[in-house]
Amino acid sequence: MIQIPCIIFAGGKSSRMGEDKALLPFGSAATLTQYQYTRLLKIFQNVYISTKTKEKFEFDANFIEDQHQELFAPTTGFISSFSILDSDRFFAISVDTPFIDEIIIQTLFEHDQDTNDATIATLEGKMQPLCGIYHRSLLNAFKEMEQNNIHKLGYLLKNSNTQLVHFNDENKFLNLNNKEEYKKGLEIINTSLI
Repeated sequence: MIQIPCIIFAGGKSSRMGEDKALLPFGSAATLTQYQYTRLLKIFQNVYISTKTKEKFEFDANFIEDQHQELFAPTTGFISSFSILDSDRFFAISVDTPFIDEIIIQTLFEHDQDTNDATIATLEGKMQPLCGIYHRSLLNAFKEMEQNNIHKLGYLLKNSNTQLVHFNDENKFLNLNNKEEYKKGLEIINTSLI
């Protein structure tokens, strides 16, 4: 069990999906969020869900509600998470990446060092900002970004002491951003359940 907390980011607009992807059914779970929460609790001692409101979820979990309700950006989720948690770092994962497994997570922790601001996965040279470890040393940068209305995690990571860890399995990093990707994700998970 990993002692450092895990935070599932589930507060996005889901504009490409056309409906709240955090609430879509997945595998044997009622929602994608519940699927992620249940499976990650087998890896991490403490798992939290970063969201606009916990009221939309019909299961018990540790929720961190965004301090700025009007802003749909991960920056506010990071600031809220660091404000609530005592930990100096946490693992961040998006609700829509259900195939990032324990091997990937453990590999990221093996590369993480106290001197890093972040340790982030890359796939074929492209950064995966919501699959990585973020350190409290970034909190002021997050606050500054929010004040300046800058919300791209890539901007923050390129301007910080970020350790990149390379992976090459596309299926593990499948993002369920739209209906087509969701359908593909369902095919993968339903095949693995047989």
